[in-house]
Amino acid sequence: MTLRSYQILGAVSALALLASAPVSSASARSTPAASAKPLYKDAAQPVEARVDDLLSRMTLEEKIAQITTAWDTKVTVFDDKLQLDPAKLKANFPIGLGHFARPSDAKGAVSPRVVPGRNPRQTVALVNALQRWAMTQTRLGIPILFHEEGLHGYAAVGATSFPQSIAMASAFDLDLVREVNMVIAREIRSRGVSLVLSPVVDIARDPRWGRIEETFGEDPYLVGEMGVAAVEGLQGAGRSRMLPPGRVFATLKHLTGHGQPESGTNVGPAPVSERELRENFFPPFEQVVKRTGIEAVMASYNEIDGVPSHANRWLLGDVLRGEWGFQGAVVSDYSAIDQLMSIHHIADDLEGAAKRALDAGVDADLPDGVSYKLLAKAVREGRVDQAKVDLAARRMLELKFRAGLFENPYADATASEAITNNPQARALARKAAQRSITLLKNDGMLPLKPGGTIAVIGPSAAVARLGGYYGQPPHSVSILEGIKAKVGTRANIVFAQGVKITENDDWWEDKVTKADPAENRRLIAQAVEAAKGVDRIILTLGDTEQSSREGWANNHLGDRPSLDLVGEQQELFDALKALGKPITVVLINGRPASTVKISEETNALIEGWYLGEQGGNAMADVLFGDVNPGGKLPVTIPRSVGQLPMFYNAKPSARRGYLFDTTAPLYPFGYGLSYTSFDLGTPRLSAARMGKGGSVTVSVDVRNTGARAGDETVQLYVRDKVSSVTRPIKELKGFQRVALNPGEARTVNFTINPAHLQMWNDKMERVVEPGDFDIMTGPNSVDLKSATLTVVP
Repeated sequence: MTLRSYQILGAVSALALLASAPVSSASARSTPAASAKPLYKDAAQPVEARVDDLLSRMTLEEKIAQITTAWDTKVTVFDDKLQLDPAKLKANFPIGLGHFARPSDAKGAVSPRVVPGRNPRQTVALVNALQRWAMTQTRLGIPILFHEEGLHGYAAVGATSFPQSIAMASAFDLDLVREVNMVIAREIRSRGVSLVLSPVVDIARDPRWGRIEETFGEDPYLVGEMGVAAVEGLQGAGRSRMLPPGRVFATLKHLTGHGQPESGTNVGPAPVSERELRENFFPPFEQVVKRTGIEAVMASYNEIDGVPSHANRWLLGDVLRGEWGFQGAVVSDYSAIDQLMSIHHIADDLEGAAKRALDAGVDADLPDGVSYKLLAKAVREGRVDQAKVDLAARRMLELKFRAGLFENPYADATASEAITNNPQARALARKAAQRSITLLKNDGMLPLKPGGTIAVIGPSAAVARLGGYYGQPPHSVSILEGIKAKVGTRANIVFAQGVKITENDDWWEDKVTKADPAENRRLIAQAVEAAKGVDRIILTLGDTEQSSREGWANNHLGDRPSLDLVGEQQELFDALKALGKPITVVLINGRPASTVKISEETNALIEGWYLGEQGGNAMADVLFGDVNPGGKLPVTIPRSVGQLPMFYNAKPSARRGYLFDTTAPLYPFGYGLSYTSFDLGTPRLSAARMGKGGSVTVSVDVRNTGARAGDETVQLYVRDKVSSVTRPIKELKGFQRVALNPGEARTVNFTINPAHLQMWNDKMERVVEPGDFDIMTGPNSVDLKSATLTVVP
């Protein structure tokens, strides 16, 4: 979910717009006798009947309140100490408040480093006070819907911080994703919040884009499976539309094309065709919609073929609701409806933007309802059909009924404190980080023995970097802290910063300033001096939360035209390498980095991504061999920006060759090493032929041929050898991560069915064409063995 753009707000107060709206004659409508219980308050009635009854009693303004939100504007109901002021609340929201954003933050779009957010008890106090007012002091007693951020942990004070999404994808572990999201859900729900703006199932096809860290990678199948697992963790398994205790409704985002913006810049046009959408960008969303009880989808900022997603009736209506059968609510990305006017220029004012979005099927205007609060006047003057307002209000009200808010809108602060960042959650954060770490190179230096003198150097050595949409856990463990705790007195640890990357590392801060080169060269000299007498060097390089991030406004950028390490980091490596000491490089970053020279010259290379609050402990576990790394890359790592776009499932005509260079990636999709070795056999098919409606079992023998226990992820790829339209050279269609002891063997089985072989033909029909298919298995997308499957008519 994305932060707002401020340009269009001007002097307009969204709260004032709502407060000054005239109350319709329906407000004077007679109400049932006090002793008669309205149908909408009867929990025994079906949700649809309760919504019908409630809508029949509501004024136009009350309906619009349900499809608008308060975030920045919530400060107008707080006193000088940022506590709820009942008088201000009543004055600013006389007819109720439908949706409230991020109750855990202090005052909207302000960095928690500047104004700290609310702890569990403070958040619960605010939520309960707002709900008590809504339930007892407004005409109809409609509870408030609250939402929070929970991409890789609840983004709040005291909550558990897990590895960023791209790291979680590296684990190739669906059960782990479910488990992590269950903890995220219970920490959020315990504070009285029932909607979370997660997961992101955009496929990431351009690593210049700063939001790549928020995704599960480049592959439609992997992203779809991860998305399904995340939603099941947040909401519960199955397709029930009722929210169980301890869970939150997920919000699937961002529909769609967001992950391959033109020139890699956030919110840029998605230069993709309908075929590209259907083959790559749609599948993760479709899988989640069809396999889970997802109740909320967020539209994307970008345009597709000239039509922004928030005004795209084909995308949100024909495809999402028509083809896929989605029945829930579509919510806007932050200020995206306003941007139909301010950025896309397909509306000449905010009222026009509201009309376009409402017509397309966007049900809620986040984060402050700036555009949708203008709808009352447009409805009364005949420019907007009230039936469309009613439909949007219906969908938002259904979320409240399905969450049980009319029966139990309140939270328990003591219970919230007890389960938030408890020992179980911290242990899971460490396990998730361990399983996400990916070993890219090792000449035998790793695992380290805890003896002698070890230099721990680099800009991410002494700080735990959490990545964008970060929370504020009680304690985060840096790599330096993790190593010191691991080795104790068995080794002498020397630390030097080496370089700074950016002057500040606050993700929220608008201005980004690269560190001073002269100061960095002084720090490099200090690091070299510190490392002269050591036996081994552990060097951390990569990003800060500022050097690659979401660029949510013209004054808050986060995309980069280069994949090189920022600043003097390469100089730091070169200077340390000149000492002749063994070096392990640990990358802590949010997107793939082009580290060609480092990869060639370092003794060991680890991709860590952002590993969450326990990342330092987990990295020490891996470096010293208590944990054998088993992560795999969910993205292709290019050698340079000139190779872009680069993804493994390219078309046959792509990448003929370059003069003076190679088309090969630095590291391929699905790649990752171990401290042990594995042998994977040739895939065996239960049958060499199958009908277009049949299925075949693929069996692969995998053996641990080394001396240590470890994990291998067996990957299944498919290629249609000859087809009526061009198909990728390979497509991931299955994966299993297996743990094996030394000498242990196991047979991994996959099922190939029509869903794995289907394609969109030249008539844009989804079909399975007869013919031969390569069925390929291996430890990554390059080192594959194959068998042939023939599909008969």
